[in-house]
Amino acid sequence: MSLSRRGLLAAGGAVGALAATAASAAPAAAGPSHGKGHGHGNGNGRPRVRTGFDRLAADGYALLKGQRVGVVTNPTGITSDVRHIVDVMHPDRRVNLTAVFGPEHGFRGTAQAGGSEGRYDDPATGLPVYDTYLKNGQDLADVFTASGVDTIVFDIQDAGARFYTYIWTLYDCMEAAALAGKKFVVLDRPNPVTGRAALGPVLDPAFGTFVGRREISQAHGMTVTELALLFNGEFLADRPADLEIVKMSGWSRSDFFDDTGLPWVQPSPNMPTPATALVYSGTCLFEGTNLSEGRGTTQPFELLGAEGIDHTWAAAANALDLPGVGFREAYFAPTFSKFAGVTVGGVQVHVLDREVFDPVRTGIALLITAKRTWSGFEWRSDNWIDKLTGNTRVRTMIDAGADVDEVVGAWAADLAAFRAVRKRYLRYR
Repeated sequence: MSLSRRGLLAAGGAVGALAATAASAAPAAAGPSHGKGHGHGNGNGRPRVRTGFDRLAADGYALLKGQRVGVVTNPTGITSDVRHIVDVMHPDRRVNLTAVFGPEHGFRGTAQAGGSEGRYDDPATGLPVYDTYLKNGQDLADVFTASGVDTIVFDIQDAGARFYTYIWTLYDCMEAAALAGKKFVVLDRPNPVTGRAALGPVLDPAFGTFVGRREISQAHGMTVTELALLFNGEFLADRPADLEIVKMSGWSRSDFFDDTGLPWVQPSPNMPTPATALVYSGTCLFEGTNLSEGRGTTQPFELLGAEGIDHTWAAAANALDLPGVGFREAYFAPTFSKFAGVTVGGVQVHVLDREVFDPVRTGIALLITAKRTWSGFEWRSDNWIDKLTGNTRVRTMIDAGADVDEVVGAWAADLAAFRAVRKRYLRYR
């Protein structure tokens, strides 16, 4: 990626912060819900939800006073008036921002899936940007040490699914910060698909990868600060991070993203809208098959298909009468990824009632019906589906002819155990 392209993508910054109370890591109830599906904030031009960064800035960055600060972030690290937090913090004398750390897709978001921006100096601020992608353990700790920072701040919008890699960037950075002796601060943002429930299979640690390091459920139903607390308490207990969290104010566990009044920035190139996040924890399973998961279209993870599929798949999926969702026979030609430039047939997933929609059950149902109605169905030869589901059970049960209830029921005990652990770390009502 050329420096000139980064310069075009970089945004200028200015000093500013919202008025708010000081952030606190103590458990507290979030503000009341103001209705569903409107996304118009609180009626006076300001969003109802204040992010962790907005609260940190409003407190004059007191939590970071006297420290050299590095930020792990990407294009989603914005204020409620759509300025990037790095561009806001850099000229502010109340905070000493000295470095930026970029995850997958990069700090400014110039890289596609499986890519990053490398080491460079940010044209907008002059700050050194270090690459964290695919680094962990001592290698990542060495990056933090070389940067010269005292404190690492994490601020990235999550999508709510175990295989969305930013939560494992969080985990890896926490582990590395502990190894490097650095303080670690996590700024909260909403789970865009609510924090009501944990759903799906729990990862078997034997299948740990960057799309799932540790034993959490496929849809975790947590915010990033809650996950950080869980990681520290359950998985990093032998050497925990020196962790501080800054909660949101005004967020309720039942809030979808458009209830918050906050602006949406796509966290990665194939997560364009909150509607994508709504289905992602289920339909991303198609990455583990020879079907297109909709990459290369304007509706990734909502469009699924392959060459040779016809109307019978949509009919079979609709016959299951799944709650809150319908399936439309669809034809599309991806511009890249699987079937690039080829017109394929399949389904479009339409969420009709998001209050009762279960994305993981829906994903399993679609896998089962695709296999039953299309003779060309195959799992990826590397069994990537096992990495996504966190076990071999989903694949082997579907191959053996299990129905949706049987597959979903197979993870019930593991999920119940995870929900009991998860409950200890929830910080919002």
